[in-house]
Amino acid sequence: MLVSREEYLEKLFGFINKPVIKVLTGMRRSGKSSILMMASEKLRGQNVKSGNISFINKESLEFDFIQTGADLDKYVRTEFKNKSGKRYLLIDEVQEIKNWEKGVLSLQTDKVCDIIITGSNANLLSSELATLLSGRYVELRIYPLVFSEFIKFPLVVGKTVEEAFRDYLKFGGLPGIHSFEEESQIYGYLNSVIDTLLLKDVVRRHNIRDVHLLEKIFFYLMDNCGNITTAKSISDFLKSQRTRASVDTVQNYFRFMESAFLFYRISRYDLKAKRFLEFYDKIYMGDIGLRAGAIGYRERDVSGILENIVLLELKKRGYKVSIGIQNGYEIDFIAENKKDKIYIQVSRNLESEKTIQREFGNLLNINDNYRKYVVTLDKFFQLDYQGIKHEYLLDFLLNPVL
Repeated sequence: MLVSREEYLEKLFGFINKPVIKVLTGMRRSGKSSILMMASEKLRGQNVKSGNISFINKESLEFDFIQTGADLDKYVRTEFKNKSGKRYLLIDEVQEIKNWEKGVLSLQTDKVCDIIITGSNANLLSSELATLLSGRYVELRIYPLVFSEFIKFPLVVGKTVEEAFRDYLKFGGLPGIHSFEEESQIYGYLNSVIDTLLLKDVVRRHNIRDVHLLEKIFFYLMDNCGNITTAKSISDFLKSQRTRASVDTVQNYFRFMESAFLFYRISRYDLKAKRFLEFYDKIYMGDIGLRAGAIGYRERDVSGILENIVLLELKKRGYKVSIGIQNGYEIDFIAENKKDKIYIQVSRNLESEKTIQREFGNLLNINDNYRKYVVTLDKFFQLDYQGIKHEYLLDFLLNPVL
């Protein structure tokens, strides 16, 4: 069952028939293939002839003969020969084609067809795309399901919003989990995704020999998501566990996992000095469910998971996110785009006056007129504190205008 992800389709179709290659990037199993299939269906709904749409899925043996960019170029030109009207090429997992960029650029240069491609691993990082495609592309980042998408899927049909959110906390936003009914099956699936991400997108891609060390670093990062983390602190921890890993090795292994979208590194910004701090970034997960798959769901870790949920929500809405620092106080998130800036504190609840003073007080230290929110799981707590608004987390996640 395909559940339409209209926001992505709307963005994608804003570039259809424009002279750029459309590139869908993101973590494996985040839904890129499904969005590509939806795009194909939408094109047919716009009266594009089926013969004018070529869909290549490189995970299917049907297209195993397309091994190189030259193979791709030859195949597509043959497919579209003598076809009139607009023609469209959709390629899933394009990085499985050696020198794919040469074939894609050839087809685009000669205006053979409009092109949409997907890719999962480090070959399709923004920095490499700029080199490979020479500026003739637009990148659309696909994220795992945010909560407003999650509640449309079969796993939670018939449940209350609060019940659905409890599932979201435990299982995360990879669409594939909705193929299973049992909790053990879901966690088994999440573990298989972790294995694929580590082995295919990290170990194989970067020729890593010490897989055991990579796994140790992975589990350390999973266990410390939402915390300030440095390569040296990881190296020191491993040393205490009788495992040697230099700071450079830790940095490289983390960078490789970051390139596979397993983690996001969020920089800290000094609001007073107006500069980013060079060290002590915070680490967050690419999908919260992977953490539960790796180390299990722990109720005591909910506060950090809530931060992670808000971060992914903000990134999906198109915000550039950083962590604010001012006079020793920390602001969980500064979210900025071309039109707006908002400040957000995330807390599980406002259980005491001390918590209220801390969460609202940190925002009161910021002397500007941008919107400021304290977001919590307190559904019935209403407080407008000197211009700072409290927001129930689920309302925040389900209301895209906030």
